[in-house]
Amino acid sequence: MTREDLIKRIKETAYLEGDFVLRSGKRSRYYLDKYLFETCPDILKALGDEFAKYVTDDVTLIAGAELGGVALAAATAMATGKNWIIVRNSKKGYGTGKMVEGLLEKDDVVLLVEDIATTGGQVLEAAKIITQAGARVKKIVCVIDRKQGAGENITSAGYNFDSILTKDDLGITG
Repeated sequence: MTREDLIKRIKETAYLEGDFVLRSGKRSRYYLDKYLFETCPDILKALGDEFAKYVTDDVTLIAGAELGGVALAAATAMATGKNWIIVRNSKKGYGTGKMVEGLLEKDDVVLLVEDIATTGGQVLEAAKIITQAGARVKKIVCVIDRKQGAGENITSAGYNFDSILTKDDLGITG
């Protein structure tokens, strides 16, 4: 899928207008419903291929935070052949009670994938869990940067940040 096709597919599939409250607490006149594009196999495959471009030779593992990052991490793992992990938002009160599902080793170098970045809050929480486990987050890459502070917040926390697309690429103003 070309970049132009990916932009068109995401916008026609997931762009909604209205009055929305985002995870960050901010209000927005538009919403990008990640589940609408992440559940389309053609878009998900294309995103896995795009994320794979950020996997350098030293990256040993792909990570995604639940819930939106799970499908993206799986698609990236399929595109690269690298193992992947899920970083939980909170511990389960049953079973193993782990914050990370899958195998995260102390010296892993991790590409952390994210869906929509507004302020970067959720992905920074995931990065902290990975770092506390002794691994290193090489880069955080999101599908769409809403350009509302995520890039600045992530880089000021000491992580490298990039996005496949921005709201500008989708023709979203305001």
